[in-house]
Amino acid sequence: MKSNNQVSINNSLVKNISKVLIIAYKESTEQLEKIFTQAGFECEVLRQENKPEYQNYSHSYLCLMNHCRAWETAATETKPTLIIEADFVPVFGIAKLPLQFDPNQSNVGVSWLYTCAPQIYSISPQGHAEGFSVSTVAYIVTPLAAKTLLGLADEVTQKHGNKNYSSWDSTLDKYLRDRNFKNYIPWRNYGEHGGAPNPEHHQHQLSKTHRADVLYGKLAFTPIYAANQKNPVMAFFSVRFQARCKGIARLLLGRFLRPKIVQNSKTPGKLIRFALFRHFSCNRG
Repeated sequence: MKSNNQVSINNSLVKNISKVLIIAYKESTEQLEKIFTQAGFECEVLRQENKPEYQNYSHSYLCLMNHCRAWETAATETKPTLIIEADFVPVFGIAKLPLQFDPNQSNVGVSWLYTCAPQIYSISPQGHAEGFSVSTVAYIVTPLAAKTLLGLADEVTQKHGNKNYSSWDSTLDKYLRDRNFKNYIPWRNYGEHGGAPNPEHHQHQLSKTHRADVLYGKLAFTPIYAANQKNPVMAFFSVRFQARCKGIARLLLGRFLRPKIVQNSKTPGKLIRFALFRHFSCNRG
């Protein structure tokens, strides 16, 4: 399976990404900028403006506005753009990790590098996993897909307005697939969501925290959720243990790979191997 092999230089992220856009509000981004810049990426920080009228906007809508700005930039590029939020913590050597789709494929939409509640639909001949994820913590978007997603922003605004909560990030996959794009999830997560719990999610009966179920390697620095604790090491291992257990539980309960997907697949063996080896094999990236 290609996603397990040592990556060639030509297929590495750093060779196939136009730039890294870091979405932030007041958070410090120096550490992220340093990591990506030293790895050879061009970085740009997009900070949310602080306007009086934004005071009444929902956090979810402000988040959408921030990503919309990123999509506007990504739509003008000639190569895919990596968009990350300020609380993303990459793994060591992320620049050399493989692109999770064929760069010559014309209908690629988004490729998540960090996933939340992921699912797989199929495995391409090259070993890439077409699938679904909810989070926008870290993902790659192609220029055409970025231009298309601007239409999603308009739909959300018309349907929910700017003051109401919307789980717009869970609709990216469907919106793009309905327009003949294919979206991809990684062999393993290229980093962690290091942020604090989101109270707005909790208010709408959603999990207020989400973490990477399985990582591609060691993290480049300690996430905020652990760094701010009395015992950062214990806090980190506790969170990671829970995340791994949750990921394995989703696999065993048929939520990562749905039984109907396997039954209807022409290559069920590929799907099952990808799902199992994702959790139960050593990192080789």
